[in-house]
Amino acid sequence: MTTQSDNPSAVRRALLGVLPAVASLSGCRSGAQTRPASGPRPADGQAPGGVEASGSRQAGVDRPTQPQAHAVVSVYDLPAGADPARVAARLGEAVLELTGKPRIALGLEVGDLTVTVGAGPRLVSLARQDVAGGLELPAFAGEERTARAWGGDLLVQACASDPVAAVLADTRLSAQLTSEGASQRWSQTGFRPPGGGAVRNLLGFPDGIENPRTRADLEREVWLPEPAPLADGTIAVVRRLRIDVPGFLAQSSARQEEVIGRRKADGAPLSGGGPADRLDLAAKSARGRYLVPAMAHARRANPNATGSGRMLRRGYSYRNGPADQGLLFISFQRQLRTFTATQRRLDDGDDLMRFVTATASGAFLILPGFGPGRPLGSGLFAGRR
Repeated sequence: MTTQSDNPSAVRRALLGVLPAVASLSGCRSGAQTRPASGPRPADGQAPGGVEASGSRQAGVDRPTQPQAHAVVSVYDLPAGADPARVAARLGEAVLELTGKPRIALGLEVGDLTVTVGAGPRLVSLARQDVAGGLELPAFAGEERTARAWGGDLLVQACASDPVAAVLADTRLSAQLTSEGASQRWSQTGFRPPGGGAVRNLLGFPDGIENPRTRADLEREVWLPEPAPLADGTIAVVRRLRIDVPGFLAQSSARQEEVIGRRKADGAPLSGGGPADRLDLAAKSARGRYLVPAMAHARRANPNATGSGRMLRRGYSYRNGPADQGLLFISFQRQLRTFTATQRRLDDGDDLMRFVTATASGAFLILPGFGPGRPLGSGLFAGRR
């Protein structure tokens, strides 16, 4: 079992200290409606009819504020000897072509298409050995590990309101990476209801737990301020979580709410209040029992209970068939510990976890932003071209 270990390097300490779950099932999140963060910075603004790809930070993390309805997540390995600077730069050029005006590179109007690229531990270590250890995920309970579905060198996330745009963008970028000698580890399409506010997942509960809600929250919990090669990047955790949906739905509605810790009708916490109210972990009944059960998912995953930061979750439901459906969990955070501390708490006791099996997983450094004159990955991979 691999675990995080301390590294005396100042750079890695900085990474672990600021890189701030769940594995809280993003798809099993509370119904708290997330207020939009303050508007994006002008350099990273959302263009009419689309989302600007160039800027100091990549799109697809907190831009657009409301995640698009469709996503394709693909993970790749690069061959030994491949130049990551060249691969990243060419990938960035392709992203700018796909998302730039007139936005018809795929033969159709791509609308709000975003593409987000991350580098895995091995690739990062080629440039910064002192940083790569901060991306190593330990083993957790409830995992079906296969060599091809764990880890990886490159993460490519394509999101759009139009599912065809997302799939075609993924296809175009996959072909380019294959021409560079890359091999695909795994790929998964996902979906979520369109529109703002809370959305429902495959378990029927509103989706949207404890996300950072303001621009200040995002700066504190998501974006890396330093060191310089990493500034304006973030850490992504991606996991495909197969859920026993029929087994969960076979329980009574009351028991389902006890497992989640929220009302199914609107996502309001069992501790009281409305859908937008925070969970009250101390709330008790007249008989002295916690209103949110001790092993409820909302309690176990709550940042106040885990002692970790908050992660920005942009998860998607998926369905490959009746026996393989669940959540494509995607989270962004400063520290990998934000995820690992929460997942360990879930492993220690969470009534929802008996319905959940992880079938793919990886952590990636989402590279800082790019644009004309500043290739994708140029800061991290400087000197390797």
